Amino acid sequence: MKFSKRVVTTLRFAPLLAGIATFGGCQTTPPVSEAHIKTVFIILMENKNWVQILGSSSAPHINNTLLPMASHAELYFNPPLVHPSLPNYLWLEAGVNFGIFNDDPPSANHQSTTQHLVTLLQKSGISWKTYQEDISGTDCPLVNNGLYAVRHNPFVYFDDVTDNRNPNSANCISHVRPFGELATDLANNTVARYNFITPNVCNDMHDSCAPLNDPIRQGDTWLSQNLPAILDSAAYRSGGAVFVTWDEGAFSDGPIGMIVLSPFAKGNGYRNFVRYTHGSTLRTFQEIFGVRPFLRDAAIETDLSDLFAVFP
Repeated sequence: MKFSKRVVTTLRFAPLLAGIATFGGCQTTPPVSEAHIKTVFIILMENKNWVQILGSSSAPHINNTLLPMASHAELYFNPPLVHPSLPNYLWLEAGVNFGIFNDDPPSANHQSTTQHLVTLLQKSGISWKTYQEDISGTDCPLVNNGLYAVRHNPFVYFDDVTDNRNPNSANCISHVRPFGELATDLANNTVARYNFITPNVCNDMHDSCAPLNDPIRQGDTWLSQNLPAILDSAAYRSGGAVFVTWDEGAFSDGPIGMIVLSPFAKGNGYRNFVRYTHGSTLRTFQEIFGVRPFLRDAAIETDLSDLFAVFP
């Protein structure tokens, strides 16, 4: 039997339409005419194996709210033997750690290459921002300051982003913004297409801080307070995808968590046992935004498309 183009299109997206989900009373599945991922949010948490999170009483929001509506991976690892934090953040941006195995600042570890994700995006006219908790937004944040850890901000390690480590770089300041601005950008529907979100070292599960003195609960509480604004936003509802992951395992390479929330994710608690690494995430972002060439490790890794019903 021969179907018309309209019927074929309807059949193609029937599973997606049948799986309409809601969050905060809002329909999260966009119209078929907009059935592709347009806006990406990635949130980086710190230094926990998935076994420490899954089922933990310290992570009620992740376990009781996010996982039942999300897709997630059971075998997601940081790149083999790549530690501590900084080299993993660099891998997510460039597909390699550049031989770095420390957390030194850009003054020691800066890179001259332009072959990294946000520069590919910028050259293609695709907007991007990183929202870093506890920066001022008045300068390019090249050093640690209070609860802001520069090692958790990969973008300021690239000379083309910072105009060669210039604290007054207009390019850096326009793209590296305080986390507090995200809520306003969401409300005004002015978020970039690629958004990299870094909580401070208390809220990313790295440090034990008062008053909770429980790193996992601190991060879980932060997610419960900040994810709803993203999931209720027009940017998310009309083609968004949120990736929540961790930079590295605790005293190992993992597995670490990778949770995907999207109108296009399989969701409903779907999980898989495909082996992934940060190169998989980078490849996924390059496929979503259509930027090439695949960056180093991203060229050989399996993407995260199995976590989605519709990709990209």
